[in-house]
Amino acid sequence: MIRRLVAALLFCGLAGVALAQQQVGWKTGREAAEIERKISALLKQMTLEEKVGQLHLSGRGEGFDIEQVRTGRMGAVMNFVVPQEIRQVQEAVRQSRLRIPLIIGLDAVHGFSTYFPLPLGQASSWNPALIEQAAYWTGREARAAGVNWTFAPMVDISRDPRWGRVLEGAGEDAHLASVIAAARTRGYQRGGVAATVKHFVGYGAAEGGRDYNSTWIPTSQLHDLFLPPFKASFDVGAMTAMAAFNALNGMPATAHRGMLTDLLRGQWGFRGFVTSDFGSITELRLHGIARDDAEAARKALLAGIDMDMMGDVYHKHLAGEVKAGRVPAKALDEAVRRVLRVKFHLGLFERPDVDVAAAPSLMQTEEARKVARQAAREGVILLKNERQVLPIAASVKSVAVIGAMAVPEDERVWTDPAGLGRRVVQPLPDALREQLPAGVEVTYQPAFSRNCGTEFKDKEAALKAAAAADLVVTMLGEDCEFMGEGASRTDLRLPGVQQELLEALVATGKPVVLVLATARPLVLGWADRHVAAIVQTFHGGTEGRAAIAEVLAGKVNPSGRTPMSFPRSVGQIPVYYDQLPTGRPQKIRQRYESIYMDEANEALYPFGFGLSYSRFAYADPRVTNARVPFDGATEVAVDVTNQGERDGQEVVQLYIRQPVAERSRPLRLLKGFEKVFLKAGETKTVRFRLEGRALGGHDDTGRYQLDPGIIEVYLGGSSLAAARTQFELVKR
Repeated sequence: MIRRLVAALLFCGLAGVALAQQQVGWKTGREAAEIERKISALLKQMTLEEKVGQLHLSGRGEGFDIEQVRTGRMGAVMNFVVPQEIRQVQEAVRQSRLRIPLIIGLDAVHGFSTYFPLPLGQASSWNPALIEQAAYWTGREARAAGVNWTFAPMVDISRDPRWGRVLEGAGEDAHLASVIAAARTRGYQRGGVAATVKHFVGYGAAEGGRDYNSTWIPTSQLHDLFLPPFKASFDVGAMTAMAAFNALNGMPATAHRGMLTDLLRGQWGFRGFVTSDFGSITELRLHGIARDDAEAARKALLAGIDMDMMGDVYHKHLAGEVKAGRVPAKALDEAVRRVLRVKFHLGLFERPDVDVAAAPSLMQTEEARKVARQAAREGVILLKNERQVLPIAASVKSVAVIGAMAVPEDERVWTDPAGLGRRVVQPLPDALREQLPAGVEVTYQPAFSRNCGTEFKDKEAALKAAAAADLVVTMLGEDCEFMGEGASRTDLRLPGVQQELLEALVATGKPVVLVLATARPLVLGWADRHVAAIVQTFHGGTEGRAAIAEVLAGKVNPSGRTPMSFPRSVGQIPVYYDQLPTGRPQKIRQRYESIYMDEANEALYPFGFGLSYSRFAYADPRVTNARVPFDGATEVAVDVTNQGERDGQEVVQLYIRQPVAERSRPLRLLKGFEKVFLKAGETKTVRFRLEGRALGGHDDTGRYQLDPGIIEVYLGGSSLAAARTQFELVKR
């Protein structure tokens, strides 16, 4: 891990200098104590209205009142991306009585001017150091434009691809998600913006995959699955958090004192502030726990929500609640203290206003584009490669690229970076022409009127081009309204008329390579049975199509792995790898086993899966200690050989199982992974450290429990890892 991080930093030569200039994080010792004294002194000077103002977050657009900034009635703004406009609100601060700086927030989720793969696509790389670099460059560009706070990372675990927001997370597994949460948090804050860990907590478990729906999570699962990524982010210094929209076990997260105060601040010692999500405080009325906005404001603040995002509820009602004695003045002061604490630790009181003239030159730098290209490369997952149709063979003299998505209309982004960067996304046909030999003819037909693939433009022209080519590459997937927040789906097949086109292309008799750019795992059973190869991406960003071309042409050996299981049908959902054992497990698929009558139990593509142009073999799995105390550790080692003819990267994965314990334990549980580069024919020994204390789980009260017994260890290239060893976990 350390070697990979050092390599990534060297890869981006300016990163070390930038780190010293703009890294943000928590101060310690005397410096932290002095900040607390400054906050106390400032609180004594503030009026009630100015205190409430620090908890008021408003956004760019219709209704924004800059006068609230000038009068000290606003503590934060969001959705400002134009440096000149950010400079204006910063100048308005200096007209206020106390000149308390604004925290300036933005959904810089996977890029600002340079765009990286969607977070799920970054997770597909299984390369934490590279993911950290992507977050760093996102933060650095946002900071250059004047932003100092990003509403990321989203660390919600989800096992339901019907939920549209799986694209913002790291998939289904707590360990992988925790490592990535820590990496993204470090990266953003190295880049100069405060990270916001969201959505606290349970948002990804919405019933039926329907956005904003209720979640019901047992206490043991809450602690074992959903909370670890949050804890990992806070442990590396995340400065803020965002509450979730959903109700958790009947209590809206925006008013859940047990989570926001008792756990987050009490047990975990979180020092930063918590913001609501967009308008979620006023939504407490719709949840049925507040009669009006005044009661909603009171309940949210007393539960632990420090800042009201775009709800105008604190701004209108909180001072009145304090005057009426329904909100203690001390509770208000503590919320304000937490907001001011973040501002002081960010250095906002000393930070100069945004340099409007310098901002454009800091966008889409060569260094950022290099990281974007590498992230796109490593996020490509090869799901199928029948008869080694990929990489494209020398015998192929003509390639037909089919599908409007191959030529981007406007790459999927959260924010418009105000023209501060080129945001050039190379079309796939052009990228293929660059990567393939000069004599190979590459033709292109969009087939659809738009990237969405909801209606044909010229289907017959596309089929004619396909029939005339030696190889067909069709780029399909999800775009437009089919992605992101509010884009829950019950049908996970290709949207619109894309499946119709795919079947017609296969009917030409030419080998078809299906390149997918989606926001989630789709149901790909038909494609798995009929196309020659499937290449999965999760929207690769600025360099995405160029990276795809490199993989298709064989210039890059694919190394991405699935961060979520791919279902065979929607009826399987939720489908995930770390299932608990059942008293009637599947053995011979007879009626009274735990099976479906009409579908297999297993995922179409399991968690951690991905093909390569190389072949990797595992041998001699072993442990250094046959008996490991609860407070002890053992090293696990395995020899990995690249048996192929190409150099490549393998994601070596370690899973455990405790077959007998006080509570049922998962059949497999990821506890370590390492991405290693192996030359053709090379063997490396990959080593992991397993600590005994990390091998337990939580009970129904939330108590962490370790049980003595045999621990089986599995090592391999997916959650189906077969190389096996074991040791015994013992009490002292």
